[in-house]
Amino acid sequence: MVYEGKQLVSCHCFFLLTAKFCWILTLMQRTYGQEYAHSIRLDGDIILGGLFPVHAKGDRGVPCGELKKEKGIHRLEAMLYAIDQINKDPDLLANITLGVRILDTCSRDTYALEQSLTFVQALIEKDGSDVKCANGDPPIFTKPDKISGVIGAAASSVSIMVANILRLFKIPQISYASTAPELSDNTRYDFFSRVVPPDSYQAQAMVDIVTALGWNYVSTLASEGNYGESGVEAFTQISREIGFDRYFRSRTLANNRRNVWFAEFWEENFGCKLGSHGKRNSNIKKCTGLERIARDSAYEQEGKVQFVIDAVYSMAYALHNMHKDLCPGYIGLCPRMSTIDGKELLTYIRAVNFNGSAGTPVIFNENGDAPGRYDIFQYQITNKSTEYKIIGHWTNQLHLNVEDMQWANREHTHPASVCSLPCKAGERKKTVKGVPCCWHCERCEGYHYQVDEFNCELCPINKRPNANRTDCQLIPIIKLEWHSPWAIVPVFIAILGIIATTFVIVTFVRYNDTPIVRASGRELSYVLLTGIFLCYSITFLMIATPDTVICSFRRIFLGLGMCFSYAALLTKTNRIHRIFEQGKKSVTAPKFISPASQLVITFSLISLQLIGVFIWFAIDPPHTIVDYGEQRTLEPENARGVLKCDISDLSLICSLGYSILLMVTCTVYAIKTRGVPETFNEAKPIGFTMYTTCIIWLAFIPIFFGTAQSAEKMYIQTTTLTVSMSLSASVSLGMLYMPKVYIIIFHPEQNVQKRKRSFKAVVTAATMQSKLTQKGNDRPNGEVKTELCESLETNTSSTKTTYVSYSNQAN
Repeated sequence: MVYEGKQLVSCHCFFLLTAKFCWILTLMQRTYGQEYAHSIRLDGDIILGGLFPVHAKGDRGVPCGELKKEKGIHRLEAMLYAIDQINKDPDLLANITLGVRILDTCSRDTYALEQSLTFVQALIEKDGSDVKCANGDPPIFTKPDKISGVIGAAASSVSIMVANILRLFKIPQISYASTAPELSDNTRYDFFSRVVPPDSYQAQAMVDIVTALGWNYVSTLASEGNYGESGVEAFTQISREIGFDRYFRSRTLANNRRNVWFAEFWEENFGCKLGSHGKRNSNIKKCTGLERIARDSAYEQEGKVQFVIDAVYSMAYALHNMHKDLCPGYIGLCPRMSTIDGKELLTYIRAVNFNGSAGTPVIFNENGDAPGRYDIFQYQITNKSTEYKIIGHWTNQLHLNVEDMQWANREHTHPASVCSLPCKAGERKKTVKGVPCCWHCERCEGYHYQVDEFNCELCPINKRPNANRTDCQLIPIIKLEWHSPWAIVPVFIAILGIIATTFVIVTFVRYNDTPIVRASGRELSYVLLTGIFLCYSITFLMIATPDTVICSFRRIFLGLGMCFSYAALLTKTNRIHRIFEQGKKSVTAPKFISPASQLVITFSLISLQLIGVFIWFAIDPPHTIVDYGEQRTLEPENARGVLKCDISDLSLICSLGYSILLMVTCTVYAIKTRGVPETFNEAKPIGFTMYTTCIIWLAFIPIFFGTAQSAEKMYIQTTTLTVSMSLSASVSLGMLYMPKVYIIIFHPEQNVQKRKRSFKAVVTAATMQSKLTQKGNDRPNGEVKTELCESLETNTSSTKTTYVSYSNQAN
């Protein structure tokens, strides 16, 4: 029965409201004038509320818009149909009639909130003590319907708004379409239940499908509007409960007057108007009332109809079970159910278990959610027709029939759907901005390795990436090997030099007292030969495997051999220079020209080198290092660590610097004594030796330091240093001692002492010969007066092969 425009208060009066209900009643007053015009009311022993989106949202301040035939009228009629079926069922709520109070939410949450206040009117105590009618009589209030439970709403946003009000008055609510996951929060929506699973279940089902097919890049299509409302509707449901279809097709204007919106639906569905008061354009034909649904208009059952029916039956079964427990054997409602406790009813709602209209169980979990049950459809083309075919289902886990799926060219092998293929080992994923499932594969370059799928990191200095760049491995350590060509050449030269030096030393020892050996200055010769031997020997220390002992010997002997050699040569050239400089002034022999003095001077010079080395030992004790930067090539697989002594280029220069200083000083004295007669000791051979040695070391400097950045630095520098030292030693050995050894071995007749002369005679003869040579060079024709030379002819005729010694006379 429908009531329109009925007043709840029987007299015109003014009354005061308590502050407790002021805000609720204010909202109610806004709906009193039209509440029945926008609602369906059927009397019954127990009244259930209903919320349906009969109209869409209105525009420009109007609460309601166009009629929603399927989502509004179909669902509303489904509730009426279910109520009819329950009331006819003798086994369900026997002798108890269910009534309804159905409201239009107009698809707007705020409007639905105002409408739902109708459901709580009976639970609000009205204080009429301060209310007086105009004649002074107290007002008479019409008792509103008491709502025991609510079916709805559809949209999640509306259900959330309504649930916040209903829970305050402990009115259970069962939704048929709201799927928002937040409604599963039982602490906030404890009186809310639903016969549809939440979106989280549907999302999980979709994820399971994608995972089962091995896809990670998919596109989704969704209709505009609430996702929860449209989520399940992505597929057309093939089978429906046909009872509602027969019921709805039989609805006419004559037999469905209880639905206040049915006339509006009739006009909308058949494209006609009902008399002059119809809402449609006057140019449209008039409705005859003889139109029939599904005959004169298209009809297809709306997707949520079965859930509406299940929601109503859930409430009915809960009331039925509650009646059996509270009113056993009682016909009709017993006193204990005259006022239904909403909290107690909620307990029975959560405990229902029956087969719904689709033949599936209807149950609720502790949060009021229905279990997730989905049929999985695929849109397929069969014999030039299209249809949705069931290929599986999801009930808490996926059951997918892959063989029933159909793809392009009607193949049954599912296609790959990935945005990016997996990266290879040693490649990191560089994600595409805004597309988290897509990436570019970038190889970890250089000395970087793959830490995880998104990052590369640099290996430690002593490591390099492995072959697939998933980890770091130790860099191989190398040293100069004896079998290397870089070692064979200097070792060969050094061995020849050591043999030659040993041969010279043995020869000099054997012929120690012969004039040639004595004339060359035996003591300094042995010192010089020792230095030459050490210059050759350092080659073996430079190639040997570095350790603390080897590194110590390298520091000691690296500059010591050259220091021995050039200290002895410097002492010799200095002695010659002092002798002839002194001879120009007087015939008195200069000081410190004896063999003992020469040895003291030589070893004094050598001791400075040793003092420097010992200071170096104290400041920086010798040790080995592995240099990973020397051969750190662009390609990590070619990288090597070089095992070497901790001797920097600067330390090397400092170690050799003193010997080079002695060499330069010796060269200066060699230049100064270049005018000494050839027959006087070794001045000229020493000069040639120093000139050649300077050239060798001048060539050494650019080669040694010019290859500092080369990958072959260790080999080139070691070979250059050892060969330079061997060549320096070979020049000294070849120019100073090989002629003497040759005469000693092959021309012993020349290794005899002609005669002894005093220091004065030697210097005078040498000085006069020097002057005569200078005068001869000054004459135009190079002529020399024979009278100046006659006194010398006898003596000089044999000086070419005679070695003069004055070492015993000049002390």
